[in-house]
Amino acid sequence: MRVETLYKKNSHNWMVMGRDPARRDEVIDTNHYLVQHNGCGMLLDPGGIENFPVVAAEFSRYFDLSQLEAVFASHQDPDVISSLSLWIQANPNLVVYVPKIWVNFITHFGVKIENIRPIPDEGATITLGGHDLELIPAHYLHSSGNLSLYDPDAKILFSGDLGAAFMAKDDTDLFVTDFAAHTARMDYFHRRWLPSNEAKARWIAEVRKRDVDMLCPQHGAIFKGDDVPRFLSWLENLDVGSGWSNIR
Repeated sequence: MRVETLYKKNSHNWMVMGRDPARRDEVIDTNHYLVQHNGCGMLLDPGGIENFPVVAAEFSRYFDLSQLEAVFASHQDPDVISSLSLWIQANPNLVVYVPKIWVNFITHFGVKIENIRPIPDEGATITLGGHDLELIPAHYLHSSGNLSLYDPDAKILFSGDLGAAFMAKDDTDLFVTDFAAHTARMDYFHRRWLPSNEAKARWIAEVRKRDVDMLCPQHGAIFKGDDVPRFLSWLENLDVGSGWSNIR
């Protein structure tokens, strides 16, 4: 794994730990993001138990993990959040922001209720080191309780599984380099896992209200610059939730 800086201005910083070519074949590859502001840190979708040692070791090279204040979980999947209890062992006061409908499920990962801050369905604004971050509803994409995170200063949207792509194991490019070719890596996942064209359209409309320079998914390469509106247009025209028997 490698850690790269996506955005840095004064005390504000976004970092990503890219895909791991040494992972076991049966483990879904994930990106891990760390947001810092005024010395305070928050992990976005911190990952599964099996990734915890590497994620903690790599990020600790760039950031004092004792200053990690919060975790944001876009939804409930184990590849998103099953490492939570290990992060809380390292920092018992860690705050966990999670969609409210998943609170009683996420406690099964060994997380105490006092650590959890439920996010209402309509979204919210959370503050990290005096800096506001916006949580945008992304329900049914693919989880029935799902949120995206937008940073208006960095102009970065963390999109969770939206924009996810199945990459070749030896493909470790951080950013999308050929959008047309990349759509083949996204097509199956989005058709199979997104159940609602209506929900998809609502999310796209919300994203288009915002100035987004980078769209950062949990899996696969990051969309940057003109590839952001290209992705939104591609997704807008993709028919989803049409039944598994029609997907090849």
